[in-house]
Amino acid sequence: MLSDWVLHGLEFMATSFVFIIGGAALVVVILFVIDITQTRNAIRRNFPVLGRFRYLFGRLGEFFRQYFFAMDREEMPFNRAEREWVERAARGVESTIAFGSTKNLNVEGTPIFLNCPFPTLTEDAVEKLPLEIGPYCRHPYLAPSIFNISGMSFGAISAPAVRALSLGAKMAGCWLNTGEGGLSPYHLEGGCDLVFQIGTAKYGVRNQDGTLSDEKLHSIASRPEVKLFEIKLSQGAKPGKGGILPGAKVTREVAEVRGIKMGEDSISPNRHPEVGSVETLLSFIAWVRKVTGKPVGIKTVIGSREWLDRLCEEIVLRGLESAPDFLTVDGGDGGSGAAPMALMDNVGLPLREALPMVADILVKYRLKQRVRLIASGKLIAPSNVAWALCAGADFVNASRGFMFALGCIQALRCNRNICPTGVTTHNPRLQAGLDPHVKSVRVAGYCQSIVHEVEMIAHSCGVSEPRALRRHHVRIVGGDGLSRSMDELYPSAECSDEGGKDGF
Repeated sequence: MLSDWVLHGLEFMATSFVFIIGGAALVVVILFVIDITQTRNAIRRNFPVLGRFRYLFGRLGEFFRQYFFAMDREEMPFNRAEREWVERAARGVESTIAFGSTKNLNVEGTPIFLNCPFPTLTEDAVEKLPLEIGPYCRHPYLAPSIFNISGMSFGAISAPAVRALSLGAKMAGCWLNTGEGGLSPYHLEGGCDLVFQIGTAKYGVRNQDGTLSDEKLHSIASRPEVKLFEIKLSQGAKPGKGGILPGAKVTREVAEVRGIKMGEDSISPNRHPEVGSVETLLSFIAWVRKVTGKPVGIKTVIGSREWLDRLCEEIVLRGLESAPDFLTVDGGDGGSGAAPMALMDNVGLPLREALPMVADILVKYRLKQRVRLIASGKLIAPSNVAWALCAGADFVNASRGFMFALGCIQALRCNRNICPTGVTTHNPRLQAGLDPHVKSVRVAGYCQSIVHEVEMIAHSCGVSEPRALRRHHVRIVGGDGLSRSMDELYPSAECSDEGGKDGF
């Protein structure tokens, strides 16, 4: 009798085990189908079922983080708090936090904005007016947005990523910089305003010998979407070295857009061969402006300031029309592309030192209203953007913030063609996880959230719009833990330009 009971018990356990295994398998199959067919989440689409564990562990992480993982503000180059803010902003989710800030406000360099006892009322806020770039050009540009998408080349990032950025930029009303990889059909797909970047290899506008092709340059300029041309002298990731695109990422399509051979490493010269002095730089700017009829500026990482003084002196000598229409200052502490560690870590001034210096030089030579100043480099949060406007910037560009909006998880595999979210890979399977139409909404949401919260900071400081922020509106924490007014740390030269940012 007992043996029969045991036997039935074993049979029941065996049957139950089969049903449990079968049920688990069915659940896995259902989850697999759901994940592989949905388009909202790249990780789940590229790694069905397994990808869900990332979010499970992420949710559990807040309980175990203090024992096993870094705290919210400890990671580099962007910490968890910053990435999560971008994700919430991109999704349009509530961005408030509870129980106090997790940010250590005693860290040297931290900006502290000075709230006004009588902040600007919403009804008293002034709508941001477009700012003209290139008044001496045949086709000047009225730039509508203070916050824009920085240069990320097709090749360095994928076709779906470029499409999402183009569509999102159009929705947000900001510009999209092509990066040095040339103009692809995906840049044009959204119909947004474009900045065409001319790198040292002249991708997209080069002759076979690598020199500038006036015919191709004119053809690019004929596109109504292309509003500005940016001559890249150097970039944050690798000042003093040209662009690097590994051969694994030089597909047939990338090669055609760039005008190079497929499958071979794409290494740009470390400078424009025809530009070796401030005199030849201004002549090159003038030539590109003449061929295109559109505003032309430069992008550079700042090292010594002497060459900027010489540049401004030469502009004063030649006349205001000879000046670059804008100057993009990139920080020397790394960018989104592949670069040698020695250059990324230790060459070029950080933006927090370079930007106020450049603004002051332009003011000194009365060029601040002629040359629009653009800040670029790790400015992905509202406080970063507001600080840059206080320092003297007219516009702010960002790349990695928009990468996070596309779904980037900071896997640090950008240069290996194995990006798990499809942002920086040309692997079709991994690209399939990035739906451009879904991600474009997040790109626009992130841009709009940044602008909204910078306006909120400006109103808290008692001014009517973000460009009214000045250096006296922010204090910078020093090494002793005490803050000092930014206009004390960086006293601006006297500005005699009519309507200029007097004292910032």
